[in-house]
Formats: sequence, structure tokens, C-alpha cells
Amino acid sequence: MEKVTIQQYLTGLGYSPPVEETYSHIAGWMEWYQNEVQKFHNYKIYDGTRLHKEKRYRLGMAKKVCEDWANLILNEKVSIKAGEYEERLNKILDANNFRVRGNQLIELAFALGTGALVEYLGADGSIVIDYVRADMIYPLSYDNGDVTECAFGSYRNYGGKECIYLQIHRLGKQGEGENPKEYYLENRIVDINSGIGLDLPGGMQPSIQTHSERPLFQIIAPNMVNNIDLDSPMGISVFANAVDQIKSCDVVYDSYVNEFILGRKRILVPITMAKVMMEEDSEKGLSKAVPEFDPAETVFYQMPADRNSDLKPTEVDMTIRASDHELGIQRALDLCSFKCGLGTRRYQFTGSGVKTATEVISDKSDLYQNLKKNEIPVKAAIIHMAQAVAFLDGKSPDLEVTVDFDDSIIEDTNTTIDRNTKLVQAGLRSKLSAIVEINKCSEEEARKELERIAEDSQITGNDIDWTNMDQENPEEEEPEDQKKKNPIGFRGGDET
Repeated sequence: MEKVTIQQYLTGLGYSPPVEETYSHIAGWMEWYQNEVQKFHNYKIYDGTRLHKEKRYRLGMAKKVCEDWANLILNEKVSIKAGEYEERLNKILDANNFRVRGNQLIELAFALGTGALVEYLGADGSIVIDYVRADMIYPLSYDNGDVTECAFGSYRNYGGKECIYLQIHRLGKQGEGENPKEYYLENRIVDINSGIGLDLPGGMQPSIQTHSERPLFQIIAPNMVNNIDLDSPMGISVFANAVDQIKSCDVVYDSYVNEFILGRKRILVPITMAKVMMEEDSEKGLSKAVPEFDPAETVFYQMPADRNSDLKPTEVDMTIRASDHELGIQRALDLCSFKCGLGTRRYQFTGSGVKTATEVISDKSDLYQNLKKNEIPVKAAIIHMAQAVAFLDGKSPDLEVTVDFDDSIIEDTNTTIDRNTKLVQAGLRSKLSAIVEINKCSEEEARKELERIAEDSQITGNDIDWTNMDQENPEEEEPEDQKKKNPIGFRGGDET
């Protein structure tokens, strides 16, 4: 009996999930990400008499590229601000290990083309955030590229049976007593052999009305067109169009390593001398085997017999072409980096040193533009995730959230400070704007910082007026904010 697939089951429910071919591409990208492509990394080589199976040495650039994208976009310096709810939000994110798992999800999303954040209430009432990779995501409906309904499925062993587990996020149906504007969550476990639904484990509800008009999931994908399937809501791997360049990195690196392995001294041996010979003992009338060479010895290479009877072992001294290979590897890395959106000189095989941030700005314009472009969908996903968490926590889903990415990787902080200092001294920029850019904060926070600077200046006796922002004689009246102590009060949800 043919086993039921997730696509077949969802189609039977009346949905239109992506076709199988979409997930075959994801499986191919997974092989490159795992650095084990059977048809490429295993090959055969001829030694003069027979073929030997070999495994290709590899650089693993597919995973390296995705790691770098994740580290550039979602690192420890990314700041998520949510006003009075910020403290509570950070506790929920910490409980779900967001700083670690979020970075890993970005890496997987860039490797496999798609990733998802899913929020729901656990059995104990706690807020849970799941991090779902592409091969478990099945979009059911989408509008203008935005997925509006989605199923998250996986193959599991349940009760000794091969099963499909599905969590379906769908809008209510008209005519069935459901609100068509609200989302409903369904849990299903299906026998993969019969297609029959099984009983859910204790505590798991078959259907839940979320009372939310917004989806409690967010899809993340590299901000690039899926040129494999233009109509698919799924994204493509960041290296989907750079597989040939990744192959070239492995091919040249494999040759480079083998240059040292095969560069050992070799002795060419006629095949007749390399075989085990049978010799006759004329005195005793017996035959005995006389081994000439150890067949496992790699120093000797068997040469076919020739009409010339004077063939004898000949030494061959191989010269290693290290510099040529190193140049070839660098070119392969440059092409791979360029095709994956990281610029042309991100990876240096020579290991001459780490570039400074100023150098990064000068020759990484491609990286800067691509980074800013890829931050857009990630920023939107994080904002919607925070709003979904607030909704599940009993707060308004209209929570104002801002996400500040870490630009210190691209921008030199010292250069930014020097530029703003010169502009302020020349009267071409206000101190308020300079502090906003340098500290990456809001104008409200910058004003408070200016007030603290003014207080320090008065204490030290420096004749500097930092508060002369909007009024001609600021000393005549103390700023209203200065009179308030701790003006922002925490009004987050109950601690758990």
C-alpha cells in the first residue's frame, strides 16, 4: 500500500499545498547544507589497473555562507524594543531561548529557503515559540506573497506507527458557526499507511479558536525572487543559484589536498614485477610464491607491460603546485561569496589577517545592500512575533515594536562618532540628531541623555550649554522632564 504524504492528506482536506517538487529542491539544498551530496562528494579514480572509490575533500561553504548571514542579521547586539512591555517580552523570549534558536532559524531559512516562527499557549498556559524549518512548512493560502493560512507538519513515530503530525492554522469557515475573520488552530495525527486520523495525546485539543484576526505564525525567507517556481509562496536557498560555485570550491580544495597526498615520492613498477610470482625450485622440484611488493603500498604504481624487456622501477619526484591551488581556491571563494550576496572578498584563504570595519565599508557595498534588503522580512517577522506574544499574554496586538539591527559589522563606530562630532562643531547637525545616530536610540532617549550631560557639565564647572535645543534661555526654566523622577513605569503582564 502506498504511504500517504502530507501533501496528499492536506489535498484531501480541500487545501492546495505546494507540490512535491518544491520539497525535492529543499531536500537537495539540505544535502549541500549538511555537506554530504552523495553524487558529488563520492567519486572514483583509476590507478592504472582498477577504479577506487574516493571521498572528495570539501570546504563546506554552503553552511558557512548561511552561518554568516545569520550572524550578520540576528546576533547578540540586535535590540527589540516594546515600550512598557519590553521587560515582559524579553522574559518570554529568554524562556524560549530566542537569541540562540532565532539565530539558528535564520541560518536554516537561508539554507533551505524558508523558516517560520509559530506562537501558541502551552498546556500549562505558558507562551511557546516554535522554530520551524522549510521541510515542515506547508502554505495553504497566500495573498500577494504573504502566507495567510499554513500547516506545519512532520513525520513521527506515534504508538508504534509511522504517523504524520499536523498543526493547521486556518481562518474560520463561513456557514459553520465560525468567525471567518478569526484564526483557528487544528491538531491532527494521521496514520501514514492508512490515512486514518488517530487519537490525540492527553491535553492536546483537536481544535482551538484563537480569537485572533492575525496569524500566530511568521514566515521568514531570503529577500530574493524564487526563480525556480515564480508562483510559489516558498523562498529559495541563498545558495540556490550558487551550487556550481560551491562545487568549484570543493573541487579545487580537493585537488589542493590531494596535491600533497599524491605529491609523495612515487616509483613506477612494471606490472609483471608488481604481481606475486610463482618460481620453480629446480633442485627440489617444487613451486613457491614469491611476493614482489606489498599491494597496499601506495609508493608503487603499476605500469602495464611493454615490449621493452628492460623496464625497471623508476622514481618520480612530484613538485607540489601549492601557490596555483591557493590562487584557484581564492577565486572560487570570491565567486561563491559574490553569488551568495556577501560581496567578492569576504573570505580570505591566505589568512593574512582580519579586515577592519573601515575596509569592510569601502569594498563591501554589495554586502551592505544585500544585508539591508534581507533585514526587511526578518524585521517584519520579529515585530509580528512580538505582537503575537503580547496578544497571547492578554495585551493589545497593536503593540508598538521596533527592531534595531547591529550595524557595527558594516559601519565603523569610531568613524560614525568622528563624522557626527565634526558636523556638530561645524553647525551642520544638532546634538540631538548626533546622539540618535551614535547611540541608535529614539529622540526621547537622546533628550534625556542631553539632560544628563548638562547636569554633569554643571557639576564639573564646564561652561557648556548642551540643553539649548529649542529655547533661548534654558536656565530660566527647568525642563519639564527634568522634574520627573523615573517617568516611565512598568505595567507589563503578570510575572510567570
